[in-house]
Amino acid sequence: MLEKSLGLMFFLKQPRNYNGGDMYIYLKVTVDGVSKDLSIKRSWEPSRWNSKGNRASGNKEDAKALNDFLSILQNKAYEARKHLIDRGKVITACAIVELLSGVNERKWMLLAMFETHNKDLKKMIGKGVAKGTYTNFNTSFRHTSIFIKEAYKVDDINIRSLDLEFIKKLYNWYRTDLDLNHNSALKNIANMKKIVLDCVDNGWLVGDPFAKFEMTREDVDTVYLDKAELQRIASKNIDNERLSRVRDLFIFCCFTGLSFIDVKQLKRSEVTLAHNSELRIYKNRQKTGTPAAIPLLPIALIILKKYKEDQACLAKDMLLPVLSNQKYNSYLKEIAAICRVDKELTSKMARNSFATTVTLANNVPIETISKMMGHKTIKQTQHYAKVLAVKVTEDMTLLKKKLKKDRFIFADEITMISEVQ
Repeated sequence: MLEKSLGLMFFLKQPRNYNGGDMYIYLKVTVDGVSKDLSIKRSWEPSRWNSKGNRASGNKEDAKALNDFLSILQNKAYEARKHLIDRGKVITACAIVELLSGVNERKWMLLAMFETHNKDLKKMIGKGVAKGTYTNFNTSFRHTSIFIKEAYKVDDINIRSLDLEFIKKLYNWYRTDLDLNHNSALKNIANMKKIVLDCVDNGWLVGDPFAKFEMTREDVDTVYLDKAELQRIASKNIDNERLSRVRDLFIFCCFTGLSFIDVKQLKRSEVTLAHNSELRIYKNRQKTGTPAAIPLLPIALIILKKYKEDQACLAKDMLLPVLSNQKYNSYLKEIAAICRVDKELTSKMARNSFATTVTLANNVPIETISKMMGHKTIKQTQHYAKVLAVKVTEDMTLLKKKLKKDRFIFADEITMISEVQ
């Protein structure tokens, strides 16, 4: 790239229907014989122009000012060439002119790129991208837009202006003005970070402004139902049909690990016979698109059978009578009260209960749980193993029995060794 020649020449160009007077000044950029002209948005009298020197002639102040401007522009052209070399870009007259004209500067505005990213993401909904993912990115875009207007009094900001101070200000704004918790603030910043890292990958940013910003999220307590609480809800005799239906839906989620939206979208065709002639749910998770395979436990089968001929379900081609998410969560509060469960019942809690109380606590391998829950990585599932203290106790009890059976260093033997020493 260094051997490419660069020629720069300022010249006057006649406007259309020229009848005398000033002419427009242009810069001709030539790289290896290929030229590109750029208007510098200035004009000058032909009689006061030195064609050989490519400068204004004379010692008047206006001529000196113009020549200083032309020299600065010439230096910027050389800097543009160096910019392309440093980033491993192909050096062309067009690339240099684009840098000088600010065409790329307009392309490198944060919110403009963020918006373009979200539009592309929207087109991918249902094709590897969940609607919720697009919604989250769109929310982060709106928040970032409001922040930039409030903090910097502009409609957009160049990505080259991003630095550690900008990130810290944004984080503090999320925590104070929007009153978000630490993890929610980081989640929104992470969405914006994706746009910035794309710029780094494209060579538009030399460094990552997030490099020194701590993105570690705080551990969140996983709330789930224990065996007794699940039993109280499942066995409670509920006369109210509305609450009874919601209870059934909640228990179904507790014994399948499905989220509210996954159950709402559950089709009859997604419940099929496995190779061992047992019914299973084969479904891609709405949130991630990851496939999940869930064998149906007896209680889940009973609930499905209960609504097999339900008129409301048949009319909407649904397996279960799913209400709106708002009504569902509202009715769950009533169920918690009548079942004497001192926890806020949510669809997320049902999924947590499946991962902990229903499966992990009953020695289902974590790899199997991960597959049933549709997790992309087993690391997501391992989170549940950390919170289930009872599982640790049970595992250690089994270990004690095994060590005793195998006569693996008894306590009295350790005492004897100590006495000998």
